[in-house]
Amino acid sequence: MQADSRMQQTGAVRLGVLDQSPIAAGSTGADALRNTIDLAQLAEELGFVRYWLAEHHATPMLAGAAPEILIAAVAAATRTIRVGSGGVMLPHYSPLKVAEVFSILCGLHPGRVDLGLGRAPGTDAETMFALQRDRRQGAPDDFPEQLAELLAYLEDDFPETHPFRRHAALPGGDERPDVWLLGSSPQSAMWAAELGLPYAFADFINPNGAEIAALYRERFIDSEERPGPQQIVAVAAICAETDEEAERLSSSARMAFSLLRQGRLIKIPPVEDAVRFVERRGKGSGRRWVVGSPETVKRGLEEVADAYQSAEVMVLTIVHEHEARKRSYELIADAFGLESVVGAAAAADQP
Repeated sequence: MQADSRMQQTGAVRLGVLDQSPIAAGSTGADALRNTIDLAQLAEELGFVRYWLAEHHATPMLAGAAPEILIAAVAAATRTIRVGSGGVMLPHYSPLKVAEVFSILCGLHPGRVDLGLGRAPGTDAETMFALQRDRRQGAPDDFPEQLAELLAYLEDDFPETHPFRRHAALPGGDERPDVWLLGSSPQSAMWAAELGLPYAFADFINPNGAEIAALYRERFIDSEERPGPQQIVAVAAICAETDEEAERLSSSARMAFSLLRQGRLIKIPPVEDAVRFVERRGKGSGRRWVVGSPETVKRGLEEVADAYQSAEVMVLTIVHEHEARKRSYELIADAFGLESVVGAAAAADQP
């Protein structure tokens, strides 16, 4: 695994950002994509160690349908922060195409690219079918085979007689991404452990994953390249100056995801509309939300990290106003005592 100086971060818990590129009511997908670039630059300035872009399709709520394009844009607009996919939904793609794309990203931005891989479609069944190149029948459920082929390209690990062996000479040169397996179930944990891969668990989908993370660590198979398990837990969090204001801001995401579970897809609603919705319908249940003042959120994120025994937490924040989202990350960074490395990197570039 590639060394990364940004991992020398103040405090016991390292922090990253998971960005789903939310689209606020009254704005466009293009606005959301520009906000992603803006937030990534801020995250780097604040001292977050990692910035991952999600993949979702055919929804008015989220603009991130092509994480590989957003990775290129974010990496070009930043200098030091690791940038990656959270994740690429591998069933939609040819393993060779994914290997080539991320090889090129690594060639352009060496030592900074993560390839997070997921099995979920990131959309509904109809859209998944529309994403298929061959629609004569449904796509096979062959994720383990796809993953093995992709790793063979990236690690140049095909047998001598394999017909695809020559394709392991990837266009970006010798640089390779750090490969992570994403998941929210025991099956993904088992695959990551058996293959000796780093594992990122989506607590914001399944808040009961501590035992799954423990299973990953117990079953992890060491290798020379990866001598031990490495994990991230991704958590939904919203921070404001007070607990009350954070709860108010959280109404927008609560309303959007409550309607999503009913099959009603909307943009992220304004706070005023969402507060009325939550007052009538309640906050909903089934997902963990770490919401509150800086002290409350810091305590909540540390509790999650401790439950998962994870040294790194990725924070997913969805609110209606972009400035409120930026402020949430600023407050979290300050609460954890993060330190910017941008100035130090710029100074190191000087003759």
